[in-house]
Amino acid sequence: MASTATMSSVAKRGAVAMDSTIADVISAMLAAGQHRSYIVFDEGRRFRTSHNMFDGIASAIVDDKRDFNQHEAIFLEVSPSKDALFSATLWRTVRGQGAGGVRYWPSYDRFADFLSDGLRLSQGMGRKNALAGLYWGGGKGVIASVNSRLSPDRRRALFEDYGSFITSLDGCYVTAEDVGVGNQDMMAIFSKTRFTTCIPGQVGGSGNPSVATGTGVVCAVEAALDWRNRGDALAGKSVAIQGAGNVAQSVIANLLRRNVDYVKVTDISPDTLAIASAHAKRHDNGKSVVEFALSSRGDNSILSEDVDVVIPCALGGVLNQGTIPKIKAPIVCGAANNQLLDEETDAVSITEKGIVFVPDFIANRMGIVTCANEQYGYVSDDPAITRHFGRDWDNSIWKVSQSVLDRAKAERIPTAIAAKRIADELAAEPHPIWGHRCKQIVESLVARRWHRQHAANH
Repeated sequence: MASTATMSSVAKRGAVAMDSTIADVISAMLAAGQHRSYIVFDEGRRFRTSHNMFDGIASAIVDDKRDFNQHEAIFLEVSPSKDALFSATLWRTVRGQGAGGVRYWPSYDRFADFLSDGLRLSQGMGRKNALAGLYWGGGKGVIASVNSRLSPDRRRALFEDYGSFITSLDGCYVTAEDVGVGNQDMMAIFSKTRFTTCIPGQVGGSGNPSVATGTGVVCAVEAALDWRNRGDALAGKSVAIQGAGNVAQSVIANLLRRNVDYVKVTDISPDTLAIASAHAKRHDNGKSVVEFALSSRGDNSILSEDVDVVIPCALGGVLNQGTIPKIKAPIVCGAANNQLLDEETDAVSITEKGIVFVPDFIANRMGIVTCANEQYGYVSDDPAITRHFGRDWDNSIWKVSQSVLDRAKAERIPTAIAAKRIADELAAEPHPIWGHRCKQIVESLVARRWHRQHAANH
């Protein structure tokens, strides 16, 4: 019997806690005979759980004013190998099925961090989809493995198992590629489910979206420069980039094509820096304007460089009460998801400092744009893609960036708040054909006792 509770619920005996490790959560679920579990959120901050061991967790989530905001469901599954935990989180799917990438991150210290990523990132994806004019809702997947090192065969099996988990959800969540996930991983997922995008090109997918994502970030930077009356051209400007991964490499290439004067890039991986450096040399015409530097984990000093623009392209939460006071750049605009550690406090702080901040879910939209509608096919110089880089379409990165900045100024609110308000208004618009189909799917899963239908090999 599923458990129904309100915010005042307390955890039952055998419940897991927010501070539990992933291994502890897996053990507790298996001990309770729960290979699968769900938390479904209803209006009025009420919730239903598949097992009362999650009542305390659900109550803590709805009390969390930072991460929880009109989410609809969290689905969990212990992998058949019993050494990994899968999740799919949904946020406001009235506009369409929950869509967003799956993150593979073996290093979660606490269950709370695992859940928080799903909650925050699904919300960010929903807002990103809405602002981009896509008829998709918010969704996010997370894979937490107890083992940090996996053989190629074990890794393939893990992602195949995640694909089977996605199939079991009947299409309420459509997954894609995210941090820690590569082309071969997406092939493994695709081998077990049709509910995925960002699959490799050899099987009809759009492939790696990093190039388009980096181009979109630079479009947002140009919009911010223009709005700040610093000219829309990047020529002669200086830029600091945190992170040197695939998206950052695309950003660097775009900056070099626009004749920036200086770029400093940091990353915690020597291998990533070496790849990024080689990539930059193919675009710098021998000018050597890019400086690469190795940083340590948790080192955010790159954000305080005295430059025209700071572009965060690593992990989220880097804009906080410790880093914002040190920022010298007049513009912050990057690809990293959830850059503000606290969406309210830090949004106010960055505004009060006079920094023009373009929220990430505007700047990094092209990751989802390039792959979300793969099923409709491809054309050369696809206008469905290129219009996002232009300045005429109402939903282009340029126009949305400037609309958000204008609204923030008019209403005297942080840009992050202005962007969320516009996005939430759009996210409330029903899908023109299917309406709130995703809610029907979730209710169907609950009604047919999805959590009791064990995955293959359990």
